[in-house]
Amino acid sequence: MQIGFVGLGKMGGNMVTRLRRDSDHEVVAFDFSADAVKAAEEHGATGASTLQEMVGKLNAPRAAWVMVPAGRPTSDTIDQLLDLMSEGDLIVDGGNSKWTDSIAHHARCAQRGVKFVDVGTSGGVWGLAIGYCMMVGGEDEAVSMLAPILDVLAPPATEDLPTIGWGHMGGPGAGHYVKMIHNGIEYGLMQSYAEGFALLHESEYGLDNEQIAKLWGKGSVIRSWLLELGARAFEVDGNDLGSLEGWVEDSGEGRWTLDQAIEHGVPMPTLSAALFARFSSRGEGEYAARVTAALRNQFGGHAVKTAPKI
Repeated sequence: MQIGFVGLGKMGGNMVTRLRRDSDHEVVAFDFSADAVKAAEEHGATGASTLQEMVGKLNAPRAAWVMVPAGRPTSDTIDQLLDLMSEGDLIVDGGNSKWTDSIAHHARCAQRGVKFVDVGTSGGVWGLAIGYCMMVGGEDEAVSMLAPILDVLAPPATEDLPTIGWGHMGGPGAGHYVKMIHNGIEYGLMQSYAEGFALLHESEYGLDNEQIAKLWGKGSVIRSWLLELGARAFEVDGNDLGSLEGWVEDSGEGRWTLDQAIEHGVPMPTLSAALFARFSSRGEGEYAARVTAALRNQFGGHAVKTAPKI
């Protein structure tokens, strides 16, 4: 199969590399960064300096995979592709778009007779080595057209895990919907590990978090890939993680998941606490903390710490 790739960042570039390394699929790669295009060419892709050039190098029916930031960049790219592509072609959004955006993108593509597939992609920078877990939304015909690419990008089936690492979740938007909830679960898991290791770090025993993380990865009931990554972080940055700032961003999926929980009346206290903890890490809860300290001081005479004068 032949496919165009738009966006050659940390994930997009690695996906192109995996496709060229592990298959005979042809890739035409485009990015605004000439260096990123050059890197893709070094891994066997055909480079393109513009979106129009990329589409022009594809054979009908053409397929283009969009791997750019969610929101306006994705929508604009899809609009530009629609002006360049023809009936029967396929556009794929493999980024972290909101599922409602994907439903709208599908509708716009359908008006032009262009197929659309949304792919919630998990695996991060490790996907090149182990493959990407992909949650796919779209109509059967469009997903079948894309399947040869998904088969290469996904982790292969093994004796222990006989299922290949991608699945068709449902109609348009379903892939990004499932990926959104996947990320909501991820928020809670990360926060739970963070709190546990913080308490271990403060213990009077002088515990070694790297040692504990590696130990827990050997058969404990809380072993996971995230725990393995935690052990790696302690190994690289030390037990105090002193080279890192405690500033934690959120890319939107946690908020969207919580919105859905409220709409459907599904209690998600773990996700809400994890999301608010991220806000606090950025100082967004700092004023509330100051109010709490002031109130404790007023009703109980509890000591407060005064901020240094500038």
